[in-house]
Amino acid sequence: MRQLTSLDTSFLAVESPTTTGHVGSLVILDPSTAPDGTWNLETVRAVLEPRLHLAAPFTQRLVEVPFGLGRPYWVDDPHFDIEFHLRELALASPGTREQLGEQVARIHARPLDRSRPLWEAYVITGLEDGKAAFYSKIHHAAIDGVSGAEILETVMDLTPEPREVPAAGTDAPRPMPSRLDLVRRGLTSMALDPVELVKVVPKSLAYVDQLPGASNFPGASLVSGTAATVGRMLGQPRREVTGRDLKAPRTPLNGTITAHRRFAYGSLPMAEVKAVKNHFAMTVNDVVMTLTTSALRRWLLDHDALPAAPLVAAVPVSIRTEDQKGAHGNQVSVMMAALPTHLADPAERIAFMRDSMAEAKRHFEAVPASLLQDLSGLVPTALSGLAARALFKLATVPGVLFNLFVSNVPGPPMPLYVAGAKVEGVYPVSAVTDMTGGLNITLFSYDGDLDFGLVVCREMVPDVWNLIGYLRDALDELVALTG
Repeated sequence: MRQLTSLDTSFLAVESPTTTGHVGSLVILDPSTAPDGTWNLETVRAVLEPRLHLAAPFTQRLVEVPFGLGRPYWVDDPHFDIEFHLRELALASPGTREQLGEQVARIHARPLDRSRPLWEAYVITGLEDGKAAFYSKIHHAAIDGVSGAEILETVMDLTPEPREVPAAGTDAPRPMPSRLDLVRRGLTSMALDPVELVKVVPKSLAYVDQLPGASNFPGASLVSGTAATVGRMLGQPRREVTGRDLKAPRTPLNGTITAHRRFAYGSLPMAEVKAVKNHFAMTVNDVVMTLTTSALRRWLLDHDALPAAPLVAAVPVSIRTEDQKGAHGNQVSVMMAALPTHLADPAERIAFMRDSMAEAKRHFEAVPASLLQDLSGLVPTALSGLAARALFKLATVPGVLFNLFVSNVPGPPMPLYVAGAKVEGVYPVSAVTDMTGGLNITLFSYDGDLDFGLVVCREMVPDVWNLIGYLRDALDELVALTG
């Protein structure tokens, strides 16, 4: 048994009729490289099933502690059935990219069954040009971006011939815990959690005014100031944090989302991105943020909705340490960056974005990396769902916290295979919420490309495929500036 952290639990708590808490990926494949040219549900299952024991989230399900006395636990599912989780579907051949994106969006919009391990995977055939796809989704309560990539790699190989993996143990799954055992554990955690909170929360509270949207809560500065004073008295002075006044403007991307999704995907060559990076003395992520800015500016102009002020993006940052490699759950924080969508000149956007990201990193490094993890523990478990949803609504009433999430997940630089089929692209499928906005841009670096996955609220961004084209045009524009 493994108990969820308070941050893991928050990804369960925010789910609602319009919001899901899972993330996924769409893998495009070339089946012609598979042995005998055969690639289907049976060949994928033959590779995946013997590897399920390599990643605990595959075979563990949630159990709730009665009466909300503690955070849920991951336990072995004694009734695990791979046929429920691994499924197949076929597009009407030849299935286009747009048709595949629509099918993925429909599946992604459906919540996972909490009575089973929180993942599903689909073998998809019938794509144009003889291609196939493997779409999977898993709950964010079990993984973050880095651990999700590690889990995805369990089904992948370096050669068309699947590698041998150590056999699973012969031990039967451990029995489900009794209600009495769960209550006992819950009461124990209730007694111990305050002790742990006392160790970390006073220090973290000093930085609560640095959280996204803190200015929307009148008491945030008072709490931070009081905690900082107490910290100084205890010999824990608050680090110097440079003040920033990031205020996200309202855009068509922000507001109440619906339950419907759309998804679009595409790739950009890493060689061109690095050429821009080297020419302008930037990082790859700086270039990504500049491309995102240019695409968003063009989309907002399409809709006659370009604000005079910069947009604000939330950028997830992994805080996973070396000794936490391979561990599941969430080890993540977030930094905020201004996007110069208000600047028409691409050279000016580059300079602004480079400075904006440098400032975002300086600010992020001045705040405890575990801030989100520490403060999420303040919400009583029995109230976590109600509190999380209420905070989501309350935080956006005075103004927008930020306009969208932009996330960059590092991946392998070499080609990989799934059941012998060569992987041509790995496109993330993330999540949107009322608070985070109706557009999420996540990318994955793989084999010389940056693979973009854009998931949106259908009613807010019905033309999401335009953004994929705008990203390509934005890179062409930057490459031209390098001469």
